[in-house]
Amino acid sequence: MLTVKIVAVISLIISACLAQPLPLSKRYFDYEGYKVRGVNIGGWFVLEPFITPSLFETFRTNDYNDDGIPVDEYHYCKTLGKDEARRRLTEHWDTWITEVDFAQMAAGGLNLVRIPIGYWAFELLEDDPYISGLQEAYLDKAIEWARKYDLKVWVDLHGAAGSQNGFDNSGFRDQIEFQEQQNLQVTKNVLTYILEKYSRDEFTDTVVGIEVLNEPLGPVIDMDGLKDLYDWAYDYLRNQLQRDQVLVIHDAFQSNNYFDDQLTVEEGAYGVLVDHHHYQVFSSGELARTIDEHVALVCEQGAGTLTESHWNLVGEWSAALTDCAKWLNGVGVQARYDGTFVKNSDTSYYIDSCDASQDASSWSSDRKDNYRKYIEAQLDAYEMKNGWIFWCYKTESTLEWDYTRLVQAGLFPQPLDDRQFPNQCANY
Repeated sequence: MLTVKIVAVISLIISACLAQPLPLSKRYFDYEGYKVRGVNIGGWFVLEPFITPSLFETFRTNDYNDDGIPVDEYHYCKTLGKDEARRRLTEHWDTWITEVDFAQMAAGGLNLVRIPIGYWAFELLEDDPYISGLQEAYLDKAIEWARKYDLKVWVDLHGAAGSQNGFDNSGFRDQIEFQEQQNLQVTKNVLTYILEKYSRDEFTDTVVGIEVLNEPLGPVIDMDGLKDLYDWAYDYLRNQLQRDQVLVIHDAFQSNNYFDDQLTVEEGAYGVLVDHHHYQVFSSGELARTIDEHVALVCEQGAGTLTESHWNLVGEWSAALTDCAKWLNGVGVQARYDGTFVKNSDTSYYIDSCDASQDASSWSSDRKDNYRKYIEAQLDAYEMKNGWIFWCYKTESTLEWDYTRLVQAGLFPQPLDDRQFPNQCANY
């Protein structure tokens, strides 16, 4: 009888312990125990001319310049009108990414997919020409495919109303007006919807991060206002929804440790991850670096994340050592690498030819080695902390930004831990 009572008491104690909520630090997806090795699905729900130039080439009127070609998704839809834009985009959404792609990602050793989407998929400003209301079904299907192949997902708000950076990847090039009251309210409306939906239990086995906003241009925008947006999103997710989804905040191109004093564990904020993006091709000075200088900077960037107070990873990076990919700098803008870049008051100088820059079959063995060194150094550097997400999974015609082409060319390691140039960051 005594034994039965003891067993009963033990059972009650165990039940009581199991009923207690997990400590705050244990309730979120464990990025410490999961090294992210991912890809971005660029050019699917947010068009970028350099990723899918064929969609934009149909507007060409001459062989001498890009006059008349839409520069972003906003002008693409505006030029076509709603009906034709809907037809063309639906065909694009149906074919650009399919289940086969997710199977191939998993087969290549990848474990996470970052999926960019614009605000206009969910809500429009009064005069917006975008197509709305259809992308969400494709996003949900992609999450199902990811679940099937054991891939994790980030849902990334890539374009804010009014544009947060003036890049074509925000949906609207050459303006930065997202902090105007009406635009900010629409962006918050969309974030409210995304945060609520993709933090539900039915999604959190696969969706392990929601990014508040991709690449807000810190040197130009009101950073205090951006911090307020991040605080607002965290408060809504944690205190109003009372959900445990990981909140991803982009670093707004600020230096390492910039956000160390915001949304910290010491303040009781858990489940926050800082997203860094690293490229070395958007100024002539960067392009002129030697391969050793490129690698050294990569290693310094990786080491610099080790002292940050948040989880962090590099959510965008590429193999690019040139800016020669067609329309990388935007429709109507040429390359710095060959000295043809002219935009506003910014000019460039000749470094080398762009000929065959995207055709590895014509490269020398030294050039191939340099690309392999650069990729491997980034893999090693970014895995010093919580991992990496390559930009992007595939393109129509460029090599330096295309994971699938780089793998086929033998420039991106397969398996991912294969190293032809090991220990490049050993001194960091």
